[in-house]
Amino acid sequence: MHINSFHYEKDSQSDRILMEASEGKRISPEEALLLYKDADYLKVMSVARGLREKILSHEYASYTMFRVVNYTNYCNVECSFCSFMDEIGSGKGYNLSKDEIIEKMDYAVDMGADQIFLQGGVNPDLPYEYYTGVIKAVRAKYPNMHIRAFSPVEIINLEKITGKSLKEVLIELKEIGLDSVPGAGAEILTERMRNIISPKKASADEWIRAMETCHENGLPGSANIVIGSEETPEEIIEHLSLIRNLQDRTGGFLSFIPWTFQPQTKRFKIRHVPTHEYLKVLGISRIFLDNISHIETSVMVLGKGVGELALFAGADDISSVVIEENVLRSFGLKTEKEAVKFLKSAGFEPKRRDLFYNYDRYKDYAL
Repeated sequence: MHINSFHYEKDSQSDRILMEASEGKRISPEEALLLYKDADYLKVMSVARGLREKILSHEYASYTMFRVVNYTNYCNVECSFCSFMDEIGSGKGYNLSKDEIIEKMDYAVDMGADQIFLQGGVNPDLPYEYYTGVIKAVRAKYPNMHIRAFSPVEIINLEKITGKSLKEVLIELKEIGLDSVPGAGAEILTERMRNIISPKKASADEWIRAMETCHENGLPGSANIVIGSEETPEEIIEHLSLIRNLQDRTGGFLSFIPWTFQPQTKRFKIRHVPTHEYLKVLGISRIFLDNISHIETSVMVLGKGVGELALFAGADDISSVVIEENVLRSFGLKTEKEAVKFLKSAGFEPKRRDLFYNYDRYKDYAL
């Protein structure tokens, strides 16, 4: 008996779990933890690849085109891993005007982008009207632009400065043009890790509450995990369990993205994540998150080499092209032509998609 191309060891508990997962059985958190600790990562990759095949044929891999606009770098959350933020009142940071944001979008549209991702620091000095004004301005200039904006931490800030309920804030933002909310700021959703890396940030429960409220009010998004600090294997699986349980309730996550921390500040402890560990976590994400259709790998964060391997380990999308990124050091693809060339060289037929994984007709490039 084989797990795809691997021999199945009847006395191996991890092989039994993988065999059952390949046949469609949902695995438990305890089984996922055992896979993380004991399973052969190549076998995990193989099963994850087979499950990915049921979503999108291995003939294809997808990409997208969006611009990140970091509208402010003033922030009072002060995550230990972030070198992007400036302290409130320092006078060293910035708040982009509506005109400056539109100028960035004009460039992005010329590059082929049809999505905007608005994300910034938590700046309590910005009035609510700033946020609504930006969305209205983008929507007025680009009626067909997909506006993806404001992480759970930013949304919770809007709840605080308005005195309105989270639901009221989200309904109003949706009415003026907000299309989706990114699941950013999750990192590791355990209280121990949040107290270590970002004690002022929204708790795991607050993050879940924010995303659940978004989903309940027609604002879908993505979820992620960031590994490579002081997290334990148990905390990685606890994070995945929170995401799967929320998805069972709402169905609002369109994709899941495993990342690794980047060294940005001297006060943040970075653990080297070997490629095989990243690929194992990505594969387990595909296997465990059986209710999320798409697994993305971030070529921008991880680079082309790991990104290519990830497409053979359960991922079906490269989460690129990202036009401008200020928070993270980018190893990614800057143009659509680069994305197409990368996927073709990896052995895939590129499929461009929108946020909802609707695939556009592929443009043929003379490469």
